[in-house]
Amino acid sequence: MKSRIIACLGILLTLLFQLLAPQAMAEEKAAAAEPWEKFAVNLGVFASATSSGFRIGSGVGVSVDVEEALGLDSSFTAFRTDALWRFTQNRRHRLDFTWFSIDREGSDQIGDDITIEDANGNPVTIEAGTQVEGHFDLDIYELAYSYSFFQDERVDLAASLGFYVMPMDFGLSAVGVVDQSGSQDFTAPLPVLGLRMDFALTPQWFIRTGAQVFYAEYETFEGGVLNIHAAMEYNPWTHVGFGLGFDTLNIRLESSDEDYPAVDLRGEVDFNYAGVQLYARLFF
Repeated sequence: MKSRIIACLGILLTLLFQLLAPQAMAEEKAAAAEPWEKFAVNLGVFASATSSGFRIGSGVGVSVDVEEALGLDSSFTAFRTDALWRFTQNRRHRLDFTWFSIDREGSDQIGDDITIEDANGNPVTIEAGTQVEGHFDLDIYELAYSYSFFQDERVDLAASLGFYVMPMDFGLSAVGVVDQSGSQDFTAPLPVLGLRMDFALTPQWFIRTGAQVFYAEYETFEGGVLNIHAAMEYNPWTHVGFGLGFDTLNIRLESSDEDYPAVDLRGEVDFNYAGVQLYARLFF
């Protein structure tokens, strides 16, 4: 009896294998021919060294190396999320969204005199040796569209057009001297042109690269953005993977008046970072 049951099970498994094997092979070939995900979300942390310089109006009006004068660490760790959606059948049209948040604060005795404006626009000098506290909060939002003008089972090469929005908050206080804070909202998206190239080394291993650039002059406004990134991804499971990437961003904006459409900036912002991102990804 047992031998008959085992024989029947063997025959059943053989039939199931013969039925399912062609389907599995077809799915494997389809996956090999179309390795580019339809939708993906990356969640991770970003560790960076940074250098920032400011001269911001609207009651702040301070020109200072933020890290050195306010005792802010030149390195930071922040949360970052990225998402992509290929919204057409051929997967050549793609939307990307990125959100990156930096919140930093510190205090230190300044080494040199600093002259800033008070709430009434009058100059106030903070003398060397004064204990100063400050904070710097920056959110970076980006929405980008890209079109893959070359795409096969190994390479995805695309051109992109993106937009940055960067609400910023900066404050400075010295006990008994001044307590000033201000914010700068880049409500008009700053456009960036980019080039993206992804490589499928194997069905599990991918290399992601890209660069974006922006430069514009408009009356008294001048601004530039340069972003370069590269990452290695490993997808050990069907819908879950991991990535390790390098990212660098340089932002320089200068305006003597708020004449660039919908940009609230009167002063200078010079912000740079370069660092490593470790993330988990969910994709379909």
